[in-house]
Amino acid sequence: MKFPFFPRIIATSFGAGYWPWGPGTAGAVVGFVLWLPLVMTGHVTGTFIATLGLIVVFTALGIWSASVAERFWGPDPSKVVMDETVGQWISMLPLSVFATAACPFESVSFWMWAILSLILFRFFDIVKPLGVRKMEDLPGGIGIMADDILAGIYGAVILALCMYFFS
Repeated sequence: MKFPFFPRIIATSFGAGYWPWGPGTAGAVVGFVLWLPLVMTGHVTGTFIATLGLIVVFTALGIWSASVAERFWGPDPSKVVMDETVGQWISMLPLSVFATAACPFESVSFWMWAILSLILFRFFDIVKPLGVRKMEDLPGGIGIMADDILAGIYGAVILALCMYFFS
């Protein structure tokens, strides 16, 4: 049986999971790139709500597609990176408010905070402290997605604190 296209394209974050050098980072970068048009609108509420919507929709699709992917590629396959895309969106939630309200997309500050959100998310995703690793014990696609959701929450909290104290 062939791996169906739709769950494969979702699980791999539109193909980023096939990147041979750090597919998880590629998945996070896809999240950032897909998010840029939202923040470029300059609309604070719309950007925040749309980001939340992306998180909810692609968490559900990610759980489903990761579960399908496990049947074809085995447990927690490295090509499944929708979890990193969603985790990155979560990590950028504070930036979605700050960037449109106080720091325009074109500014150096925006890009500094954006890069920090990526670094923080990837740090928590790779190191897996404070219960992040425990989330992987959940079954199927839920476990695949849950550790990155928690890593994204930790990244968002640290980013928000940094933005509050250093802006």
